[in-house]
Amino acid sequence: MTTTRLLAHTVEKPWGRTDIPSHIAPADGGRIGEVWFSPPKGTGAEQSPPLLVKYIFTSEKLSVQVHPNDAQARRQGLAGGKSECWYILDAEPDARLGIGLMRDLTPEALRAAALDGSIEGLMDWKPVTAGSFYYIPAGTVHAIGGGVTLVEVQQNNDVTYRLYDYGRPRELHLEEAMAVSVAAPYTMPDRVVPITAEEGLVTGPGTPFVLDMVQAAPGTGLEAKGEMLWFVPLAGSGTIDGTPWQQGECWLIEEGAAITAQAHMSALLARLP
Repeated sequence: MTTTRLLAHTVEKPWGRTDIPSHIAPADGGRIGEVWFSPPKGTGAEQSPPLLVKYIFTSEKLSVQVHPNDAQARRQGLAGGKSECWYILDAEPDARLGIGLMRDLTPEALRAAALDGSIEGLMDWKPVTAGSFYYIPAGTVHAIGGGVTLVEVQQNNDVTYRLYDYGRPRELHLEEAMAVSVAAPYTMPDRVVPITAEEGLVTGPGTPFVLDMVQAAPGTGLEAKGEMLWFVPLAGSGTIDGTPWQQGECWLIEEGAAITAQAHMSALLARLP
């Protein structure tokens, strides 16, 4: 069995924030937008693990974007597509996530809306609170609004097609986006999963990964079983195969591990199907 505490990398963004919790990233005065995790060099696990875990902190809206699925990406010579999911840890009272559209659009209408900016008003901006959870399949037109702190679990493929960016001077990818966008309403139910819940978050056939919310009371624990898992403790502390873990970290587990809780544990546990 191998367990690796992944290294946290902070990324400054214009839309980031300065109020990052100290257990996730050190306070250095920068506008941190992302904290993402990768294996240390020399561990044997650094060759682009298939999933990527991020914390995202926003003070304003991120771009409207879409990702291809695996088949679409591979036809373009890429390693794979990107489906992702968001678990909201904190949200300001007016925080929103844009997920899907309010009505069906043709590719031509979607392109026109992206060019003239009306796509922003066509997005389904969903109000969110702590515990809101959404799975975003590849092809879903989406955007993260301001005032949210979330954990994102995604396929680890750097492929994003930007449809609209509120006038910011960044490249758009309209032709690629038209080819992969499902320009329609998001049909999955809205969910609020308290951090104290024990529940399957991403399950079912066709999903590129599985994600569960798991719990352990002080003095208890669980066996993490599988060839490759990502352990993301949201609250508590304890040990993993005898090594201390704490909230705000991310661990890569290969061939299973024994996880114990010294303080009440709430964690996300991701694995491949």
